Amino acid sequence: MSQRELLYEEALYTVLHRLGQPETSHVKETSELLRYLQEAFQAQPEEHQQMLQRVGELEKPIFCLKATVKQAKGILGKDVSGFSDPYCLLGIEQGVGIQEGSPVSRRRQKAVVRDTIPEEQTHRTQVKSQTLNPVWDETFILEFEDITNASFHLDMWDLDTVESVRQKLGELTDLHGLRRIFKEARKDKGQDDFLGNVVLKLQDLHCREDQWYPLEPCTETYPDRGQCHLQFQFIHKRRATVASRSQPSYTVHFHLLQQLVSHEVTQYQAGSTSWDASLSPQGATILFLHATQKDLSDFHQSMAQWLAYSRLYQSLEFPSSCLLHPITSIEYQWIQGRLKEEQREELATSFTSLLAYGLSLIRKFRSVFPLSVPDSPSRLQSLLRVLVQMCKTKAFRELCPDSAPLSQLVSEALRMGTVEWFHLKQQHHQPMVQGILEAGKALLSLVHDVMTDLHQCRYTWNKIFHNVLKIDLFSVAFLELQWLVAKRVQDHTAAVGNLVSPDIGENLFQLYVTLKELSQLGPGPSDSSGVLALDGFHRWFQPAIPSWLQKAYSVALERVHRAVQMDSLVPLGELTKHSTSAVDLSTCFAQISHTARQLDWPDPEEAFMITVKFVEDTCRLALVYCSLIKARARELSAGQKDQGQAANMLCVVVNNMEQLRLVIDKLPTQLAWEALEQRVGAVLEQGQLQNTLHAQLQGALAGLSHEIRTGVRTLAEQLEVGIATHIQKLIGVKESVLPEDAILPLMKFLEVKLCYMNTNLVQENFSSLLTLLWTHTLTVLVEAASSQRNSSLASSRLKAALQYLKISFHAGGCGLPQEALNTATFQALQRDLELQAASSRELIQKYFCSRIQQQAETTSEQLGAVTIKASYRASEQKLHIELLSASSLLPLDSNGSSDPFVQLTLEPRHEFPELAPRETQKHKKELHPLFDETFEFLVPAEPCQKDWACLLLTVLDHDTLGADDLEGEAFLPLCRVPGLTGSEEPSEAPQTQTRLPLTYPAPNDPILQLLESRKGDREAQAFVKLRRQRAKQAFQHAPHPGP
Repeated sequence: MSQRELLYEEALYTVLHRLGQPETSHVKETSELLRYLQEAFQAQPEEHQQMLQRVGELEKPIFCLKATVKQAKGILGKDVSGFSDPYCLLGIEQGVGIQEGSPVSRRRQKAVVRDTIPEEQTHRTQVKSQTLNPVWDETFILEFEDITNASFHLDMWDLDTVESVRQKLGELTDLHGLRRIFKEARKDKGQDDFLGNVVLKLQDLHCREDQWYPLEPCTETYPDRGQCHLQFQFIHKRRATVASRSQPSYTVHFHLLQQLVSHEVTQYQAGSTSWDASLSPQGATILFLHATQKDLSDFHQSMAQWLAYSRLYQSLEFPSSCLLHPITSIEYQWIQGRLKEEQREELATSFTSLLAYGLSLIRKFRSVFPLSVPDSPSRLQSLLRVLVQMCKTKAFRELCPDSAPLSQLVSEALRMGTVEWFHLKQQHHQPMVQGILEAGKALLSLVHDVMTDLHQCRYTWNKIFHNVLKIDLFSVAFLELQWLVAKRVQDHTAAVGNLVSPDIGENLFQLYVTLKELSQLGPGPSDSSGVLALDGFHRWFQPAIPSWLQKAYSVALERVHRAVQMDSLVPLGELTKHSTSAVDLSTCFAQISHTARQLDWPDPEEAFMITVKFVEDTCRLALVYCSLIKARARELSAGQKDQGQAANMLCVVVNNMEQLRLVIDKLPTQLAWEALEQRVGAVLEQGQLQNTLHAQLQGALAGLSHEIRTGVRTLAEQLEVGIATHIQKLIGVKESVLPEDAILPLMKFLEVKLCYMNTNLVQENFSSLLTLLWTHTLTVLVEAASSQRNSSLASSRLKAALQYLKISFHAGGCGLPQEALNTATFQALQRDLELQAASSRELIQKYFCSRIQQQAETTSEQLGAVTIKASYRASEQKLHIELLSASSLLPLDSNGSSDPFVQLTLEPRHEFPELAPRETQKHKKELHPLFDETFEFLVPAEPCQKDWACLLLTVLDHDTLGADDLEGEAFLPLCRVPGLTGSEEPSEAPQTQTRLPLTYPAPNDPILQLLESRKGDREAQAFVKLRRQRAKQAFQHAPHPGP
C-alpha cells in the first residue's frame, strides 16, 4: 500500500471506531467526517467505498478507558483521629442492561465494586494515610467490549487496621471520636469503612473528560461525602491498520496532520484567500480522535505538529505563526533523552531545514514580503519570531550545537540578499540602446531605486529586525549599497569625462543631487566605523559644474523672455498690484535658489565661486527683465488713445520692478550667505565675500531702484502739471471767494489722482510718488508765494492751500509721515505765507513780538543797559514808569563820551494812538547817567495785556547840529508789568527793578521788507521809515552791532 492509502485507512479506521460523546466544537456526524476524508485524500467515490468496506472488515481494536484517579477532597473522617486512610477500588461493569431510573438501577449504582466486578478486573489505588484530601495521580487502563452497557465504578474506602482499645483511646481528640470507638466495637475486626462511590455510564462520557465528581453514599446518611477528581480518555489497543502496526504513533499522526493541512491550505488557495492557520471542524475532530485513540502524549502531538507545519511551510503558503505553538510546547515539555535516536535526528533535520529556508526568505525579503501586500511586515516579523523561538529552545541547542548565532546568520543573509537585489535591479535597468546618456539615465533610475529601498529599510523593515533580533538592517543595507553605487557612479563619470553636453549635464546634476541625498542618509562621522565609498563623491562631478551653471542661466533667461511676452501688464487683483511676469520671475529666481541649495558644493572656495556666479546671473536677469518689461509697456501703449491705460501699464511696470527688488533683496537668505561666510572664512581674505557678493547685490538693487525712481518720476510728471495749473488758478480767483472754496478744485484734482495712484501702485512706490509730488508742490507754492508777496489775499489762499495739501498728503497716516512733510522748505514757506497773509498792523504786531523775543534772549550788555521800575494801577488805569538809570553806554561823540537821553513810547502806535512819546532830561558827557525820573501813562489795561504791547525805551545821544544818534533800544513787555499780570496792586507789593540790555534792530528784517513792499499802505510805510532810520543810526555808530 502507498503512504496515501495507509493514511486513508488510518483515518477511516479512526472515524469508524470513534468512542465517547463529541466535544462541543467537534463534528458529530460520522458521515460528514467521512465526506471530508474523501475530499482530503482526493478519493473517487468508488475508491472511497472500497476503502470503507475494507476498513469495516478489519478487526476492531480493543476499547479501553484510560482512567486517572487524581485526588479527592472533603471526604469523611472515619478514624478516631477524625481522619481516614482512603484508597479506591475501580473497574468497569459490562453487559448489564438495566433500564435507567428503575429501582434495580439505583441499587446497582449503590452496589460496591467488589460485589459487581470480578476481582481480576478490579484495580486498587494506594492507601493514603490520615488525610481528608488524598492525592493519588494513578492511571489505570480498563478494557471493555461494548460501550453501550458498560459502566465505570469507583469505590472509596477507609482502610481499617486491627488496633487495641488503648491505642484508639490514645488517638481520641473529642466526643465524636468516642462515639467512633463504640461504633468500631460493634464492627467486625478488620472491616474497612465505606466512604462513597462514583458510577458513570461510559456512553455518557466524552472522548476525554477531566472533572470533579461527587462521592455518593450507599444509604441516605451523610449525603455530602466529598468529591473525587477523575480524568478519562477512550483509547485503542491493537489497532488493525497497517500504519498502526508498522510505524510509531507520532509518525502516523504527523503524516496524517500533514495530509489534512495540505488539503485545507490548497482549498483556501483555490478560493483566492490565504489559510488563517485554523483547521476546519472536520479536520480538528479527526486529528483529535486519532491522537486520543493512539494515546499520544502532548509532547508527541506538539512534535508531530512541528514536523508537519515546518515541512509544509517550506512548500505551501500559510502563516508562520502556526509554528509558534508547537515549538513553544516542545520547549515547555522538553526532557533530555526523552526521544529515540531516530526521533532526535528527525527533529534536528526539521530545525536545520526550517532555519535554512527561513534564511533564504530573509535573503529575498524584498520580493518575498513586498510592501505592496499589506500584511508583509507582519508575516516577516512572524517568521523572525519563529526562528528566534526555535533557536533559543533547549531542543535546538542540544540537537544543533554547531549552529552559529541566529543574529549572525540573519545579518549575513541580509548582506548577501542586498547585493543580489542590487544586481537584479541593475539588470532590470540595463538600457536597450548603448550610449553615455542612456547609461546615465539607467544609473539614475538605479540610484533612485536604491534610495527608495533604503527609505523602506529605515522606516519600515528596520524596526522589525531591530525589535526581534537587535539587527540594524539599514546600516547593513547602506554599507553594501553605497559601495556598489559608488563604483558604478565613478565608472560613469570617468566615461563622461569633460565632454558634457546639456542633456548629459542635466542627467549628471540629477545624479549628483540624488547621490547627495544618499550620502546624507548614512551614519554621521561619529557613527561611521570607517571611510565610506561615497566620501568626497562631489569631486567626480567637478567637470560638469560649468554646464550646470550655464544651463540654469539659459533656462531662467528663456523663462524671463516667455514671461514678459505673455504679460498683458494687468494687475493680478486688488491686493496684488503686479502682473503675471513678476510672479513668473519670482518663481524663476526661486528655482535658481533651489538649484543652488541642491548643489551645496562641499568645497568652500569652489562653493564661493559658484555662489558668485549664481548672484551674478540673478542680477543680470533682473536688469534684463527691466529692459524687457519697459519695452513690453511701450509695445502695448503704442497706438493707445487712452492715456489712462498707458498710466495703468506704467504703474504695473513700476510695481513689477518693486516686486523684483524685494525678491533680489532676499538673495542672501535664499543662498545662505551667512553659512557660506562661516565655511569660507578660513580660505578667503577678510572682507572678500562682502566686497564681492554684497557689491554685486547692491549694484543690482541700485539699478532697480533707479529704474523704479525713473518710472515713478514719469508718473509724477504727469500730475505735476495739473497741480501747478490749479495753484495758478487758485491765485486768480475773485476776492469774494473764500479761501476754502478757492482751493476746492485743487483738492478734488489731488483726491482723484492720488486715489487712482494708490489703487494702482504698491505702497512703496506710492510713497515714493507722494514724496516727489510733495517736493514739487512745495516748489510751485514757493514760486507762487514769491510772485504774490504784495498780495495778502493771494498769500492767504496759498497759506490755506498749504495746510489742506499737508492734510491731503498725510491722509490720516496712510500717506506720507509727518516728518516727511515737515521739511525745511515747508517750514520756511509756512513762515513766509504766515507773514504775507497778515495785514500791515498784524505784521507790525509780529515785529514787536519778535523784538520782545529778541530782548528776552539778549543777555550781553555790549551796548549798555537801562534800569527801570514799572507798575500798573488798575484803579487809576495808570502805567507808572520810573526810569532809574542807564549804564555802559557807547561813546558816540568825538570827545569820547555821549549826551544821553531816553525816549519812552508805548508800541505799537495803533494800539496806543493818543499817547505821545515822553523824554527824559539830557545828560551831558555821561556814559552812566542817573535819570531818576517818573512817567505816568493813562491807558486802559486791555491793550496793555496783548502779547505785542510793549514799552519801547530808545536811548539816544543828543546832537546839537544834526540828528540824534542811537545808543540802543530796550523793550519791556507790558503784559508782565505788575498790575497787568493779574496779581495784586503794586502798592501792596514791593516794586522790583528791571534791567534791560540795549539791542539794535536787525538790518534785513523780513517783516520790514514785507511792509516796505506795500507801497500803498501809509501806516506801513511810516512804520518802516522810522524802523529803517533806527537801523541806519545803529550801523553808523556801532563797530560791532549786537544781534
